[in-house]
Amino acid sequence: MEILESEIIRAELEAATLHASLGDTSMESMNLLNEVAGTYPDAISFAAGRPYEGFYDVALIHEYLRAFCAHLRGDLGMSEAAVARALFQYGDTKGIIAGLVARSLAVDEGIEADPESVVVTVGCQEAMFLVLRALRAGDRDALLAPSPTYVGLTGAALLADLPVLPVRTGEQGIDLDDLADRLRRARAAGRRVRACYVTPDFANPVGVSMPVADRHRLLDLAAAEDLLLLEDNAYGLLNSAAERPPTLKALDQGQRVVYLGSFAKTGMPGARVGYVVAGQRVTGGRGGSTLLADELSKIKSMLTVNTPPIAQAVIGGKLLTHGCSMAAANRRETEVYRRNLQQVLDGLDRRLGDRAGVSWNAPTGGFFIVVTVPFTVDDALLAHAARRHGVLFTPMHHFYGSTAGHHQLRLSISTLTPERIEQGLDRIAALVDECLTRTGPTEPADPADPGGAP
Repeated sequence: MEILESEIIRAELEAATLHASLGDTSMESMNLLNEVAGTYPDAISFAAGRPYEGFYDVALIHEYLRAFCAHLRGDLGMSEAAVARALFQYGDTKGIIAGLVARSLAVDEGIEADPESVVVTVGCQEAMFLVLRALRAGDRDALLAPSPTYVGLTGAALLADLPVLPVRTGEQGIDLDDLADRLRRARAAGRRVRACYVTPDFANPVGVSMPVADRHRLLDLAAAEDLLLLEDNAYGLLNSAAERPPTLKALDQGQRVVYLGSFAKTGMPGARVGYVVAGQRVTGGRGGSTLLADELSKIKSMLTVNTPPIAQAVIGGKLLTHGCSMAAANRRETEVYRRNLQQVLDGLDRRLGDRAGVSWNAPTGGFFIVVTVPFTVDDALLAHAARRHGVLFTPMHHFYGSTAGHHQLRLSISTLTPERIEQGLDRIAALVDECLTRTGPTEPADPADPGGAP
């Protein structure tokens, strides 16, 4: 019996019956930028925080795979059958390169991590979600995080049903006085604050870094207040200074820090390999005392089962090729980022240094610069910039959950050539001048925005 098209009743779902996170504006940020970039492929993009592509070589993937297989045969004494099984089968939920990750942390960061405390994840995004999902035990639970903050953290918290309580960001990172105040007020209101997320080095989106003295103060505060710290260090190795400051994890003496790492910026984003170091003891469970890493692996086993072994092998091979030092592996890239950062800062000064109400911060590493302007920066302006001026950036309101940041834009310096940077800055300057001419320099600033560049 033929059924007419008009007789078919198709299923429909009410948005209100889906998870509440899907209605949050934060969940749309990454897709929006991808859509705008796809619609205007010829626009010069200061938007995406992607690593530099100039040194990509497909042959390296094969080289890294061979290096990892040689490691399995030689260092670990595995047979050919076992090597094939390691790459083709599912593998350990906690990962097959946990030992190499631990070695790289020791070499690059001075972090002594037991490989058993490492869980290799599908990007740092999964690492964030695993930790937040594990910490969220009841409706009273909450997370502290700087405002503005990385949208991936906000999205992971939404999916984990863990409210994020904002902490002010100052010129040198998270405001520790405001952190202490927010923590105590939250507890007085009946909240159980499980942790504070922080990016001490070249934080996304603001690009600022914490002084060493503040890192010690933060650890002291965490100890005094019995607070976990979730340290995200995607950009710490990309520092052009002669000496890099120690991570919180390297300074941590009391297992206060859960360390979130990524090989997206230093390895290759296409591999989608990150990790979490969670050596904290968990007591009172069915199995007695375990590591937090073991508890996270239980969640991972039901979420992604394991991180693809072939992707891990590529990253493992890159580590082995460079003596387990991602700092050494990224010397050329770090020089490119240093050059690009200085070129963008100098270019902004030449083009916009005399514009009233226009300012920007000056990070010493990482990928990002934040520009503050006296007119509204929203998604409509982004679309206009792409359409009329052929340039892309990221409106900062996405990093505030659209509650602030309406007079700021983020520029990423990582992927462009010197020539494209100059062309792109010309287009940014033309956009700024157009907006200043149209609105004038006296439009009142958003009271939730900082007075100047963060």
